[in-house]
Amino acid sequence: MPLTDVELCSAALVKIGAAVITSFEDETAEADVAMRLYELTLQGLITSHPWHFTLAQAELAALEEAPQAGFSRVFALPQDALRTISAGADSRATGSIYHVAGSRLFADAGRIFLSYQRRPATSEFPPFFVQAFIARLAAEFCLPLTEGTSRSEVLYKLAAAELRVAKLADSQQATPRAVDDFTLIMARSR
Repeated sequence: MPLTDVELCSAALVKIGAAVITSFEDETAEADVAMRLYELTLQGLITSHPWHFTLAQAELAALEEAPQAGFSRVFALPQDALRTISAGADSRATGSIYHVAGSRLFADAGRIFLSYQRRPATSEFPPFFVQAFIARLAAEFCLPLTEGTSRSEVLYKLAAAELRVAKLADSQQATPRAVDDFTLIMARSR
C-alpha cells in the first residue's frame, strides 16, 4: 500500500524519535521542517540516480526563438522534466549532441526525442526507494529537530547504506546493457 507524503515524513520522524504529523499545515516544528525539506530532499534523491520508475520519454516541440550555444534549433523541455538523460533524432532518444539551458534544449536535429527524469507520484515509489527516502528524510530532519550532530551523522551513514541497496535493486529492473563495440573484445575474437 503506497504511503502519502505526510506518512513518509511521519515514518522519518519516528526514526528520530519526534512526534508524527497529520498534515504539513500542523502548527508544530515537525510539520514546519517536513514541509520545508520534503520536496527538496525528494528531488535531490530522484536526480542523484536515473531511477527506472522516474524515467519518461517525449518528442520535444521546436520553438521559434533564436538558438544559442552553436546549435541550429531550440526545443522546449517537458514541464515535468527534472533531469535530462539522453536525446536523439529517433524514438531511442540517443545519439544527438545537445545542450540544456533552463527549460530549453539546443540541438542541430530536425526532431528530438528526449529520455528524462520526472517527479513521479508518491504512489509510484517502489518499496526499495521508499526505504531509502525515509532514511534520507530522517537524516535531513534530525539536526533541525534534535540538534544532535552525532545522531545526524549516524543517520546520514544509514541513509547512504539504504541508498546503495536501493540503487542495486533499481539496477535489476531492466536488462543489463551489452557492450556492443569495444576494441578489446574485437581484438580477442581474432
